[in-house]
Amino acid sequence: MASSNNETKRVSVCESQPLLIKGLKSLLEETPDLLMHSQHSVVSEWMVSPSAETTDVLIIEKGSGADLALDSLSRMPSGTPRPRVIVWGISLHEAEALRYLQAGARGIIQKSADLDSLLACIRTAASGGTWMQDAVFGDRLHAMGQPRSELTPREQQVLELVEQGMKNREIASELGISPGTVKIHLKHIFEKTGIHGRHGLALTVLRQKGVLPGGPLA
Repeated sequence: MASSNNETKRVSVCESQPLLIKGLKSLLEETPDLLMHSQHSVVSEWMVSPSAETTDVLIIEKGSGADLALDSLSRMPSGTPRPRVIVWGISLHEAEALRYLQAGARGIIQKSADLDSLLACIRTAASGGTWMQDAVFGDRLHAMGQPRSELTPREQQVLELVEQGMKNREIASELGISPGTVKIHLKHIFEKTGIHGRHGLALTVLRQKGVLPGGPLA
C-alpha cells in the first residue's frame, strides 16, 4: 500500500547514470518528507522488484522505459494504489512532454533543472498534483492568448478529446458524429483561439486545468 499524505513519501528512480542516482539520493537524504526507496537501471527491473508495490513517486529517465511504465500503470484496475510518475531527461521536446502527460505522468522535468525545482516537482507529484518545468515548452506557453470568443459545449468536448491525444476518427466515434464534422469543429476552435495545430490545442486544455503555468484560460 502507498503511504498516506502525512507520511514520508517513498521515491524510486529508474536511471542509467550512477552519478545522477547518487546525487538524487544525497538530495533526498536531506529532506525528511522524502525517502530514496529503491534504484534501478531500467523500468522493467523496477516492475519486478518488491519496491514496486510500495513506491509513492517513480522518477523515470525517458530512455529507460517511461512509455512501458505509464502503459502498464494505466492498465491497473481502478482504485489500485499506483505511484505518481515523473519523467526526466537531458532534453524533453514539447511533443514528448504532451505525450507523457496524456499517458498519465504527473511531472515533467529536465535533468539540468535546479534542486529546488526538482524537489518542487517531486513534492507536487507526491501530493497528487501535476508539475511542469517552464523550459520544456519555452516561449510557447507565454505566446498563448485568450480565446477570441466562447467555445460551444461541443467545441469544448472536441478540445478535451484532442488533449487526450485522440485523432479525428476517434473523436468522431466517441461523440457519435462524422469525421467531417470534427474537422469543422476544429476549424472553429482554431479561429476562436488563434491557435493552430493539435499540440497548441492540447496545451490550451492543460492550461485550463491548471497543469501548465500561465493560469486557466477564461
